[in-house]
Amino acid sequence: MRARFEGDGDVIVVTGGANGIGRALARAAAQAGARVVICDVDEAAMAALSDVSGISTRRLDVADRAQVFAVLGEVERRFGKIDGLVCAAAIQPRSLVHEMEAAAWERVLRINLDGVVWCYQAVVAGMITRRRGSIVAFTSGLAHQGWPGASAYAASKAALIAFGKSAAKEIAKHRVRFNLIAPGVIDTSQYRAANAGADDAHWRASVGVGQAQDTVGPLMFLLSDAATMTASIISRDLAYPAQDGEA
Repeated sequence: MRARFEGDGDVIVVTGGANGIGRALARAAAQAGARVVICDVDEAAMAALSDVSGISTRRLDVADRAQVFAVLGEVERRFGKIDGLVCAAAIQPRSLVHEMEAAAWERVLRINLDGVVWCYQAVVAGMITRRRGSIVAFTSGLAHQGWPGASAYAASKAALIAFGKSAAKEIAKHRVRFNLIAPGVIDTSQYRAANAGADDAHWRASVGVGQAQDTVGPLMFLLSDAATMTASIISRDLAYPAQDGEA
């Protein structure tokens, strides 16, 4: 059974959408007819998307709560609504936790966890009023299994599960959905920076390393009206690639 998504009239915000999974989703959603707003700090990567029909960009540091409310408030006024929010902005530095400076630990939590909370707070009131909206955040298999050098990242992704499931139950009566996705191991520039050498070899020999495009279908589903669930996690920790690579 083939799936086809139609985004005509929808306004989708993708934080961290200038690269990787967020970028792949933004392009696909725009091709499906949605108006997509990418919010990111990577201005060069956003500029490279300036000629893509249906995509506009805003500079946004999700760790800055005041900036989040200002930027997403402007987006809602400009487009009249926000139907979907995908929180893809994240960092995953590698450091032994006993050697990690406090500022480095706090930066991971500010971006990966607090950034999702601030974005949620900025958009959810409008969704409640309209009784329609889908919010998607990213967790990780590392939230359950941990990984050497990734304590801060894993902790932030585990915390997002508790936050997302709790927030989802607060807004379920308003028909606003909040789900999470564990996208699996995806070959992005951030993945390559965090998983050089033996770590990369481990993932390629075990669960495999997917491409950003592989996550687009599940994400589009979660944004769509077909996803009539909330407080759920879609896991791609062991998954097929979107395209069969066999000859």
